[in-house]
Amino acid sequence: MISKISEGINISVETFYQPDYSNPVNSEYMFAYRITIENNNSFPVKLLRRHWYIFDATGSLREVEGEGVVGVQPQINPGEQYQYVSGCNFRTEMGKMYGTYLMENSNNKKQFDVTIPAFEMTVPFKMN
Repeated sequence: MISKISEGINISVETFYQPDYSNPVNSEYMFAYRITIENNNSFPVKLLRRHWYIFDATGSLREVEGEGVVGVQPQINPGEQYQYVSGCNFRTEMGKMYGTYLMENSNNKKQFDVTIPAFEMTVPFKMN
């Protein structure tokens, strides 16, 4: 598991290879990732937007931006956490993602960026 704290928000990431949704013969590799967002601040926050940088093993870059995560803009109170699962497909056996969440302090409406730490996804047979 990878974790990083920025702006009082702890982001933790776990990754999982999805063999049932992958087709290595056609260079299709599917991964899932579980993100836990923990608010260590004294104020509630709302996750407004996400911005991802996604690289495969050839160095190709994809950028993904949008509102919220998995269709919601969660409110996270002090000391609480929000968890979601999403996925990413690659044309190579390895890839990497990182990015930012745009958060808003629900008390004063000030917005700030939270760093999503870089995490790698590798098919298990490549790790030997």
